[in-house]
Amino acid sequence: MILSVENVSKRFGGLQALDKVTLSVNEGEIFGIIGPNGAGKTTLFNTINGVYPPTEGRIKFRGEDVTGLPPFDLSKRGLARTYQVVRPLGELTVRENVTVGACFGRENLPLEKAEKVADEILEFVGLTARNDMLASKLNVAQKKRLEMARALAARPILILLDEVLAGLNPQEVADMLGVVRKIREQGVTIIMIEHLMHAVMNLSDRVFVLDYGAQIAEGTPQEVSNHPKVIEAYLGDPEVAKRFLEGTPS
Repeated sequence: MILSVENVSKRFGGLQALDKVTLSVNEGEIFGIIGPNGAGKTTLFNTINGVYPPTEGRIKFRGEDVTGLPPFDLSKRGLARTYQVVRPLGELTVRENVTVGACFGRENLPLEKAEKVADEILEFVGLTARNDMLASKLNVAQKKRLEMARALAARPILILLDEVLAGLNPQEVADMLGVVRKIREQGVTIIMIEHLMHAVMNLSDRVFVLDYGAQIAEGTPQEVSNHPKVIEAYLGDPEVAKRFLEGTPS
């Protein structure tokens, strides 16, 4: 087991964003997290990677209690993360953005070595041709790849992918799925939040479902797509929900 979340709750004033969430992720797997809008998915990511501490509960990474550690400490331990709303350093080039990730990642590389890692990662995600372009000039799909490249440059053992497919056209989605599969082939464990159901169901070894901050299901994609509480959470009507979860037209 590479990550365990134990009875984690998060409150913002009177809002219960997470309610006693418990999950475990095995090394080398792709673990999907789904749920309707407002279910608490990104809040869960934010507690795992230290954006803010949980109100209650514990988080263990590789057997170490890392509850409440800040993101830079977790990055040094091998936990990296992308954001749903991409956050490139717009005044820097694409290569410089990825170099930053390598400098402040798990290996804490000096500049010259970090630049070599950046070149390697940019080739891996297909952005070599944009090396010298300002990050602010990239289109949405390219910025998504840059966000992933910067996280990968930190040499993570576990990477959290927050809706890396959002805003992409079908061809861009297919290309990005190929990159995600290659990441796993390199031995990196992946936890991904995704609204594109056919993608997360096809990619994931296991799927975890949140609704109103609480777990309602966990299992294989097939088990989850047939779970009564999941069907209820997605649109109510069993047949409509099933088509939605499978990514087929309604």
